[in-house]
Amino acid sequence: MAKVLGGLPFLVVLSILVALGGSRELHEMSMMERHEQWMSLYGRMYEDEPEKARRFEIFKSNVEFIESFNRDRDKSYRLGINKFSDMIKEELRAARNGYKKSPPRSSRITPFQYEIVTAVPYSMDWRKKDAVTANKDQKQRGSCWVFSAVAAIEGVTQLTTGKLISLSEQELIDCDDNGEDHGCKGGINDHAFQFIFKNYGLTTETNCYTKRWVN
Repeated sequence: MAKVLGGLPFLVVLSILVALGGSRELHEMSMMERHEQWMSLYGRMYEDEPEKARRFEIFKSNVEFIESFNRDRDKSYRLGINKFSDMIKEELRAARNGYKKSPPRSSRITPFQYEIVTAVPYSMDWRKKDAVTANKDQKQRGSCWVFSAVAAIEGVTQLTTGKLISLSEQELIDCDDNGEDHGCKGGINDHAFQFIFKNYGLTTETNCYTKRWVN
């Protein structure tokens, strides 16, 4: 006669535990397969097995967070797996964030103010307005201050002229000689806009790289 445990026959309880253990193993196998596919997609290699195991745990944690976040249908956006999915926030911030806080403004400078309007949309996707260029990759450099400034100018240019033109981040990195900006090692957004203003704009991304390599 089967033993009873917590109101259920012992064999039933045992079957449930085995099933749970099996599903957990399948989950791990599935996640490992996803990690292998992700590595192949982004050409990711690790120096040894301990490093691979550590990165897998980070990848798994990030993927589980992404899936949990996306289950909330009330969110206005969705997260996705990308080439940074085996990194922790601190690593990503150290590798990509070269933003420097602007110095205090003079009290004589009139602060920026938005126009007073009443009829504004709840949200706006500027991609649908063709005011955003394709994603650009700053690589392992602290040049986010440049890329963000250039993206803003690209959007303003499109809204003003109706033409979406990919402008050159490299010109800012190479030519902004402000003593407080250091190209790929960090800088200040305000200085980027000041350079663009004094330089009467930026060259296009295509033009910059053509001259860079031809000359």
